[in-house]
Amino acid sequence: MELQPAIATDSPSVEAGWLAAAALRSPLPLSSSIPAAEIQRLSPAALAYLGDSVYELYIRCYYLLPQSRTRTYHDRVVAQVRAETQARHLEALLPHLTEAEREIVRRGRNATDKRPKRLAGGIYQAATAFETLVGYLYLTQPSRLTELLARLDLSPSVSSHATLDRNSSS
Repeated sequence: MELQPAIATDSPSVEAGWLAAAALRSPLPLSSSIPAAEIQRLSPAALAYLGDSVYELYIRCYYLLPQSRTRTYHDRVVAQVRAETQARHLEALLPHLTEAEREIVRRGRNATDKRPKRLAGGIYQAATAFETLVGYLYLTQPSRLTELLARLDLSPSVSSHATLDRNSSS
């Protein structure tokens, strides 16, 4: 079976998109061993917990090519997995979501009332909702997840504020 790139072929990151999409298609036993009824009973917090790790793996694979220094990988990944960035990603995806996906987002948004002090509540809730959606789609429709993630703007310039934040706290 040949894997297709997750992003348009005219993009400069064709290899990165293909690799990131392949990470979501890997035959992890978890995604096929949980019965559908059990997935429906998972709490939004559990789905967000899974979605957090799935999204980070996707981002790590996305930035793996072309090869870079470890610090560059780290800075790019950290910038993309920040709550503020995830909240922006959710906002960008909303017009493309089905009604069922919007319901998962609603459940994820309402699943948390805690937040880090540095964040506004709405940002943290949106980031949790994004992670909930990622976790749910990973378990139920990995190809749909790949389709949605391919719509995100993951260019390094979007993530430059993470380096600024780290440098300003020194």
